[in-house]
Amino acid sequence: MHASADPAPPVRAAATRADAAARLRTVNLTACLLLLAQYLLGMAANLYVALPAHHPGAGASNYFAGIVSGLDWVIPDGAGWVAAHAALGLALAVAALANIAFTWRRGSRLVTTTAVLGALFIIGAGFNGASFLNYGHNASSLIMAVLWAFALACYLTGLYLAHRPVAGRRAAARPRGR
Repeated sequence: MHASADPAPPVRAAATRADAAARLRTVNLTACLLLLAQYLLGMAANLYVALPAHHPGAGASNYFAGIVSGLDWVIPDGAGWVAAHAALGLALAVAALANIAFTWRRGSRLVTTTAVLGALFIIGAGFNGASFLNYGHNASSLIMAVLWAFALACYLTGLYLAHRPVAGRRAAARPRGR
């Protein structure tokens, strides 16, 4: 006598995949919403804040030391809109790196690629934002905005991919014999 195979493992695996897809949707939707909040803070800062010409980090000869000095000044002591924009930018960079770790274990190569690109675009936007803070070049602000748009596109793509059925699940769902 041979006992039939327990159907629990495939069901459990399907539930695990569904849970991972739901978490992936949540992560990507949250990233999109945070990026939209970042955009609004940036617009408010752009319209209502004039950055002082002289502050820690302004015109720094060492770019990276200038970034640290500028952020160390702007978050606690800068104008509210700019401080919130910078703080959320740092939080977005950390969240983007965490998203890579999440998708690395649970997502497809394409989903992981969108997460990596999204993180690179966020980090690039952050560096250009810090450059704008310290040097005031309009090109840095433009590059920051363009990289923000690319990051949003990556997370929207990740959201779409999290909703897309996997080919293996579609094939398994088809009735046999047709």
